[in-house]
Amino acid sequence: MVKLEYSPKVEKAIQNDDPIVALESTIITHGMPWPDNFKTAQEVEKVITETGATPATIAVINGVIKVGLEEEILSNLSKLNKDTGATTVAATMIIAKLAGIRVFATGGIGGVHKLAEKTFDISADLQELSKTAVSVVCAGPKAILDIPKTLEVLETLGVPVITFGQSKLPAFWSCDSPFYSPLSLNDPALIAKSHKIREQLSLAGGQLIANPIPKENEIPFREIEPIVNAAAKE
Repeated sequence: MVKLEYSPKVEKAIQNDDPIVALESTIITHGMPWPDNFKTAQEVEKVITETGATPATIAVINGVIKVGLEEEILSNLSKLNKDTGATTVAATMIIAKLAGIRVFATGGIGGVHKLAEKTFDISADLQELSKTAVSVVCAGPKAILDIPKTLEVLETLGVPVITFGQSKLPAFWSCDSPFYSPLSLNDPALIAKSHKIREQLSLAGGQLIANPIPKENEIPFREIEPIVNAAAKE
């Protein structure tokens, strides 16, 4: 059996059966430079704590799988300490499931890349969503992806895609896109109920919840899409 090492806060939350939200660590090591990455990681954990849940940032530290990082470890990770290993969406899902954590929040999932019909460049995130029973909350597929093909693969794999509060699928930096979400729910309790019903039916895999970023913080899809297409072509 793989050994997981829990931070004191996460261990206490597990013992008390309190809500826990898993967080990936690749965004810390690869998403932005020091010290912005450390500050962002702290802010994300603070937001989760303020809602009454316990954040559990996941990483591999000196060969040990850590579920929940204390501040010193989080700081070392954000400075790209070479003895550490960050986890992406797929790896974080696997570890969260092992730890009994049902909800995982991230920025955007990977998916089918543009020109995938030639490159076969498809993220492992999609396969993991079809196998690992964790509800993944994100801001939608990453903007560099082929979003319609990503939705098609998720449908083929039997992964429910639920957008919170609107009918259009958000696209990472953009709070919406030209593409309709397969499902839409306005009540977080119903989204949680959907997860529980899947467990009761013994269905493999999780569900993807797209939670749009606030309108005032977005880059509109019509602005970012030409830039992404030009970069892909280059």
